[in-house]
Amino acid sequence: MAKANFHKNQRVYVKPVGTWAIIEKVLPQWVKGLDEPLKILYDVGLGREFATSELLAERSNDNSEELASLDNWRVMREPNRWKDENQATDHPFPGTFPRVVTDEKDWGGWRVPSAEYDRDPLKIEFQARIIAASPQMMKVAKILTRMVSQAPDDFPPDVVQLAKQSRMLLRQIYETQQGESPQAAAE
Repeated sequence: MAKANFHKNQRVYVKPVGTWAIIEKVLPQWVKGLDEPLKILYDVGLGREFATSELLAERSNDNSEELASLDNWRVMREPNRWKDENQATDHPFPGTFPRVVTDEKDWGGWRVPSAEYDRDPLKIEFQARIIAASPQMMKVAKILTRMVSQAPDDFPPDVVQLAKQSRMLLRQIYETQQGESPQAAAE
């Protein structure tokens, strides 16, 4: 059973399109014999209906943590078109190279040219794992920063210093060239 997560005239971010829109209609999909709708779709005036998983609600506070926790970044293996398993026996995963996927539909992300992968496959594999783990590392950095800022006297100086470094790294991630938030830059 489904419940509506958004309402009419609510401003939402449409992830597949990459833009903000206003919900024009809430479209419950009913099945005979059930008290609640089976699923709910939303018409935002972009030519098709969108599911709840494809929309993000606008928040007045910083929802960057929510965005980071929603991402399902992972390393996938892609076949190497230039070298097969027999030609790349020195690679950690012969015949393939890593691709970091940052979307639920296995789109988007990061990959390297085969020549760069051939030069140092272990380094590229390590970079792929770091990139895939970065949303979780950001979440840990945010939690550490928040905990220390609430009660800095309760933590040893080393932990306070780590929180300061975390705050600086998060600032580098979230601040754009013009000093605006990434949410404002997306609009």
